[in-house]
Amino acid sequence: MNYFLKAILKTVGIIIGVLLPRVGFGVQKSQSEPNFIFILIDDLGWKDLSCYGSSYYETPNIDRLAGEGIRFTNAYSACTVCSPSRAAILTGKYPARLHITDWITGEEHPWAKLRIPDWTKYLPLEEVTIAEELKSLGYTTAHIGKWHLTNKQDTAELYYPKNQGFDLNVGGCYFGHPFHGYFDPYKIPHLKDRKKGEYLTDRLTDEAIHFIEKNKDKPFFLYLAHYAVHAPIQAKESMIEKYRNKPGSNGQNNPVYAAMIESVDKSIWKIMKKLEELKIAEKTVIFFTSDNGGLVLHQITSNAPLRAGKGSAYEGGVRVPLIVRWPGVVKPGSVCDIPVIGVDFYPTILQTVGVKLTHPVDGVSILPLLKQTGSLEREVVYWHYPHYHVGGATPYSAIRHGDLRLIKFYEDGRLELYNLKEDIGEKNNLTLKSSKKALELYKTLDYRLKSAKAQMPTLNPDYSPEKEKR
Repeated sequence: MNYFLKAILKTVGIIIGVLLPRVGFGVQKSQSEPNFIFILIDDLGWKDLSCYGSSYYETPNIDRLAGEGIRFTNAYSACTVCSPSRAAILTGKYPARLHITDWITGEEHPWAKLRIPDWTKYLPLEEVTIAEELKSLGYTTAHIGKWHLTNKQDTAELYYPKNQGFDLNVGGCYFGHPFHGYFDPYKIPHLKDRKKGEYLTDRLTDEAIHFIEKNKDKPFFLYLAHYAVHAPIQAKESMIEKYRNKPGSNGQNNPVYAAMIESVDKSIWKIMKKLEELKIAEKTVIFFTSDNGGLVLHQITSNAPLRAGKGSAYEGGVRVPLIVRWPGVVKPGSVCDIPVIGVDFYPTILQTVGVKLTHPVDGVSILPLLKQTGSLEREVVYWHYPHYHVGGATPYSAIRHGDLRLIKFYEDGRLELYNLKEDIGEKNNLTLKSSKKALELYKTLDYRLKSAKAQMPTLNPDYSPEKEKR
């Protein structure tokens, strides 16, 4: 179907959605809907905040956010890399179902043992994003920062935020990171260069604050997707100097990366301060999380005691920080150990505004956890990554059930089973010891993948170990 015809059909669908009555989702719809600020940090690791145990990085404002809200200890991104995780957040669907299973545009491995599937390199217009849902309810919507849900091509603009439910787009394009660096001139599409030497995290924060000020008297949804702390690792010299003289701890000792995190922390302070000044903090829900685990290559950071990091099959690649602040609803300083994952934000936000889902999603609402009124009616979460990554991943799928996590590696078919409660570092493979349980979990994983019509890797007829090693 012609791309532009799809866009027209999507617009018609949005209009119909506005006109059709919405059905309650089990929550009384209030006269004054809350604002939502969803803050997504790029490549921020599970241990990259002091409230998650870091003694090197300094994050007093994010710590305050956690102290005023709820902190999740078993939160997950939907993928070990960024684009699939972002698509999952916006649609409530697993990357396996969307067929968006790698960062766009991915890596080429023509001589590898397995051939990756013909996956999707953009977020289809047919998908109904959370921004579209909220916009149909009268919310003003803004995307500020990294988008990375389309490829660099002639039709890239078609898949940018303004065609996915966002009234405003600042800096959202096909960029996966700031190719020209974190200092102005940025040369990022949809972000005008403003002042030479200005820092990108500060600029995006200013844009977010301007949006909040402009829309303080009506419900809004702000999706602030910082480019930080993704490479290139660059920060303001005034902040770097402090960390050069500070002893590192547990593999965290990069002063420039620490300064990048501090800039993010100050961004949170500015936003929280503005909400208080405008007297809208009490009716604003803030989500703070990351799109995948921290990058451990080049000694950038460490996710210890988790194993490995971004681009791997292990916990370090997918376990992320998650903080939610909702004044008057979430108990300040609470902690939740129940596993949640990126596909859960979509149904959670809709249930919060009293709206019933009109189409199926994979996530479940975590509202009972936020309100501490119950648990989740879900047994497993899973991941599917039929790709190769420089971070160490070969094609794999994984599933978590309770404290158990099973990984299926497709190159050799092996299974690895870990008890995360007893072995958070995934060092002791229990597959032989608990073969019955491993097989049971694998069958569940296989069923989920088939139900989602997940694309699978296949044997590569051009496989050449010698060429692949180059």
